[in-house]
Amino acid sequence: MVASRSRQLELTAVFRKVPEGYIGFVEELPGANTQCATLAETPRNLRDAIRLVLEANRTLAERDLVGQDIVEP
Repeated sequence: MVASRSRQLELTAVFRKVPEGYIGFVEELPGANTQCATLAETPRNLRDAIRLVLEANRTLAERDLVGQDIVEP
């Protein structure tokens, strides 16, 4: 795998009140969402969801690249 420089990425987190508590999701990252009882725990859980989605996507991408001729820019 090719290592790249770390970049700052800005995402849009949306938080909504629902009858069951609160939901949070990231507009730009399908699958990154959470549902919590309190607003205070929603951002914390959403950060975990973002990390898990990105890790899963990285794993899938690495599997797809096995045996491929990868070129660094």
